[in-house]
Amino acid sequence: MPATPTVICRRDGRIGRILLNRPAALNALDLPMIEAVQAALDGWRDDPHVHAVAIEGTGGRAFCAGGDIRAIRDHALAGNDAAMRAFFTAEYALNQTIAFYPKPHVALIDGICMGGGIGLSVHGTVRVATEAASFAMPETGIGLFPDIGATFILPRLPGALGMYLGLTGARLAGADAAHAGLATHFVPRAHLAALSAALAEEGVAALARFAAPLPPFSLAPHRAAIDRCFSESSVPAILAALKRERSEWAEQTLATLRGASPSAVLWSFEIIRRGADRTLPECLAAELVLVMQVTHHPDFIEGVRAMVVDKDRTPRWQPARIEDAEPAPLLDHASR
Repeated sequence: MPATPTVICRRDGRIGRILLNRPAALNALDLPMIEAVQAALDGWRDDPHVHAVAIEGTGGRAFCAGGDIRAIRDHALAGNDAAMRAFFTAEYALNQTIAFYPKPHVALIDGICMGGGIGLSVHGTVRVATEAASFAMPETGIGLFPDIGATFILPRLPGALGMYLGLTGARLAGADAAHAGLATHFVPRAHLAALSAALAEEGVAALARFAAPLPPFSLAPHRAAIDRCFSESSVPAILAALKRERSEWAEQTLATLRGASPSAVLWSFEIIRRGADRTLPECLAAELVLVMQVTHHPDFIEGVRAMVVDKDRTPRWQPARIEDAEPAPLLDHASR
């Protein structure tokens, strides 16, 4: 029997459909999947019968949980830099393709959308999220940093939300993602299949019939504190500001930052901050330089072991404290 394709691409009425079809891995991206999506977009770019592109995931649990980080760790342990570079180069090129695509790119996001999944959606024209969607950039918890062009997107979210999300890996439900700017529309899960079908007949005009009003932003009570703390000029200043807040939210946020890779928090802060003054291509270029270095750092190897491989949730960071970490040797190369 032939293997089931992990990406299914087809024309359907007025649209090109891309279906991520690796549900057992929560539709996590490997290199063949990235190449298949890229080939579909290239093929439809000048096809007059394709007015828009829609991308969604199978399985009901995830749109896309990110890149296949376990495989990246295996490559790092084997010293296979060529395989890692091929993956990230292709992924970032796809992110750029989506950002500059000449036709509407519609992501239908239901379930988990993290890391590489955000890269497949946030750069597109339309990002539809359901109440079951869950957005996050949790990279500092595995010794990495928000990539896939996130260093361009995060500094452009309202206030200091981007820095908060990038450093803490906080999860946003679908409506909250729309409030924050990661999604553009909120559609109840019960209506998502009907919207998907309507896109084939009506194109993006179908969105007007299905988009629902946003419920209140769950982070609204903390927005002022987020802006006060995460607009500070350094990570130590953010930690000090959180201590001054004297609230349960601030205590939880401080504990989250203290539990993440100290080095990754510093890398992430600096490259997100510098992304505010860069174009998307410049951000992606800097991310590629940095990711090829941090994937060899002990914290990446250990973080993926603790959170993905062994799942004991007890990473042993080197160094263990933010006060002892030093971002400069890596960022001086990646972030000038």
